Parts: sequence; structure tokens; C-alpha cells
Amino acid sequence: MPAPADLPELLYLFDPLCGWCYGMTPVVQQLQQHLAGRLHVTILSGGMITGAEAGPIGEMRPFISQAMQQITQVTGATFGLAFQAVGEAGEQVQDSEPPSRALAVFRQLDEREQAVNFAHAVQHAWFAEGQDLNEVTTYRPLVEKLGVSWLEFVSRWELPASKQAVQQEFEAVARIGVQGFPMCILRIGSQGYVLARGYQPYATLLNGVEQALAQASE
Repeated sequence: MPAPADLPELLYLFDPLCGWCYGMTPVVQQLQQHLAGRLHVTILSGGMITGAEAGPIGEMRPFISQAMQQITQVTGATFGLAFQAVGEAGEQVQDSEPPSRALAVFRQLDEREQAVNFAHAVQHAWFAEGQDLNEVTTYRPLVEKLGVSWLEFVSRWELPASKQAVQQEFEAVARIGVQGFPMCILRIGSQGYVLARGYQPYATLLNGVEQALAQASE
């Protein structure tokens, strides 16, 4: 099998707090499994809600309530009663930085290319179970289930270098010109193919990948 560096790369740009990404990540998981050995998947966080934008979920509850219905209808993703209760309480702080940093740290320790699986586990912890993604202890069962050392994870969590790395990740995604999440870009050599701006069902995304691969091989 070629090394990942020699494979085409699917760049999945998402945010842990993005509801449409919650619906899209399982699509990317399925694609990664189906095209194992033919494609390398890289997942990056965009920092959708950070800095001055971060704040209590209650401030965005009307928008979130409306979006949940549409997301479920289109993607099949379901939002748990625990998450809905958190929204009704309105106090939980939404901040993309902590879960994005968790993903960045996980990628450093991951030896089996499970970053997409971890990302969806984080999304499930929030959108299905209403857990607090600002608390590092929330990630312990997710990290351990995927075979990554919790001690290594937590030791890197508060490092200034980890906080700096995730800010650089946000900046890198911004430089790509992302205007919304999720987004999928296929990189083949020096060529880049935008496959999705927003949610795409599996068959549509797979077809786009196959067409781009065929075009690149001509």
C-alpha cells in the first residue's frame, strides 16, 4: 500500500459545533472506509465559533432549534434530548476552540488514522448527549475507546504549543477561503477539486471523488 503522502488526499474541513458537519462526518467515515488504500483523509477544524463569537448556547437557541429539524430531515442525524435540554437551559458555553484542540491533540497521538472517528465521537458527545466539550474530562472515554493514551492526551491538552497549533489550524482553513462548513476538497498532486460546499450524501460525494480521480488519471 502506498504511504499516505503518495495517495490523493480528501481534505475535510469542518467544525465540531457545526450541526451540518454532524450529519456529514458519517459520510466521510463511510468514504474513508470504502476507499481505504486509495485515499487519505485529513480533517481540519475551522473555528466557527471562537473569540467574541463564543458564548452561551441560549443566545443561538432559536437558530439552532430551526436548524436541527432541517438537518435531521436532510441527513438523518438526530439530536438527543440531553442536547435539547442544554439548549433550553441556555447556559452552556459554545466555543469551537476546546473540541478543535482535542482533535488536534488526538491527531498527534493517533497511529491508525482514526481522527475522523474521533471527530464524530466528539460531535455525538455534544449533539446527542449534551456533554460539556469545554471540559477535558469529557474526552477521556472517547480517547480511550480509540486506543489512544489518556495520560498522553491530557498532558498535551494544556500545553501552550497545543493552543497555538489549533489557532494556526483555524488560520490555515481560513486561507483556503472557506465560507461555510462542511467542505470537502480532493487534492491530487498539484490539483485541487472542490467536491462539497455543505452537506452531500454518500453517493454524491463518492461519485465526485471517482470522477476527480478518473479525470486526474487521464
